[in-house]
Amino acid sequence: MTASTTELPVPDVRRWPRPARAALGLGLGAASAVVEAALLAVSAVLMAYALAFSRGRRSVPKVVASGAVAVSRWELRRLAICFGHAQRIEFGTLRALAYLVLRVPVGLLGGVILALIGYGALSAVRLAWGWWGPGKPLDGIPATPMIVTYIAIAGTVLLFLAVQGLVGVVALERKVARRGLGPSPLEEYERRIAQLSVTRAEVVDAVDDERRRIERDLHDGVQQRLVALGMLIGRARRAGDGERARELLRQAHEESQRALQDLREVAWRVYPAALDHEGLRAALETVAERSAVPVTIDFDVSERPPHAVETAAYFVVCEAVTNAAKHSGAAGVSVRVAGDGKMIGVRIEDDGTGGADPRGSGLAGLARRVAALDGAFTVDSPPGGPTVIVAELPCG
Repeated sequence: MTASTTELPVPDVRRWPRPARAALGLGLGAASAVVEAALLAVSAVLMAYALAFSRGRRSVPKVVASGAVAVSRWELRRLAICFGHAQRIEFGTLRALAYLVLRVPVGLLGGVILALIGYGALSAVRLAWGWWGPGKPLDGIPATPMIVTYIAIAGTVLLFLAVQGLVGVVALERKVARRGLGPSPLEEYERRIAQLSVTRAEVVDAVDDERRRIERDLHDGVQQRLVALGMLIGRARRAGDGERARELLRQAHEESQRALQDLREVAWRVYPAALDHEGLRAALETVAERSAVPVTIDFDVSERPPHAVETAAYFVVCEAVTNAAKHSGAAGVSVRVAGDGKMIGVRIEDDGTGGADPRGSGLAGLARRVAALDGAFTVDSPPGGPTVIVAELPCG
């Protein structure tokens, strides 16, 4: 006989509501703070022993170093999953130990506040059960309207203060991680200078790619139309004034209309006039009207963003919709644009087959365009779909 095992489904914490993720993160942080306090105590003993008997060597014991770094990396993962504080940083043993020394009291404080909230909720349930349940009133407190109102108001105030305390602990968790494990100001400046250098080079590449695309559109579309138009006019001139000449002139007129339509199409792809005159919403509605697949637009922006942000958001949507129509076989595309004056978020999702390559010329160009504005650009396109493209653009 062979035993079969089934894997239990692991919940995706990232999909939980933010308060639930924060509560889970604080609870895990409180538990880990106890472990970290024990680790620091053991580390202090081992380091004192090493200093006393190392005969001049000042190295940190290997078990201390590996334990401090491993626990600090776990803490960063907890912050990223539960609080959305993601950092890709490198740090050594001493910085890890210093971070743990600062983090332990913060984690214990969060655990104390969570325990007080739990105790308050349990006391409220016991009090309500004593008043309206089959038992006697708790501690002999009668359920008069005055007492019930007083306890309800006091409990609400205490709950509000406790929740504010939890919010403060979350902020402290992020600040301690940034201060203890984050880059120094000099390292941050160096990283920023390197990022700006790369972004500038990518912008130049994106401009060159755009010029080549415009040249291909003109060569393969408008230029071919104009060549055919010239040939028709030449044949009409040689045909004289008969019926054949009139037919050629009619064909030439139709070809001129098609050439004009192609030229308008190229100009619209280069830059839509509606973006300047009517704003981002009108330009996106034009994209939806011209799309080969149905596009729904949810636009919620409180005030008009800067021109550069509008342009980047427009081209992100335009390129994503075009890719969905050409390559994914999607039956529909949904576009969500939301902003509060400080940040514009653009989210495009299609129901196609997925498998989009973020390194392709179109999506890579969009990533460079967004990076030039200090924005964030992500593509999630697993095989089988759906494809989700998200761009976050700062307005300041």
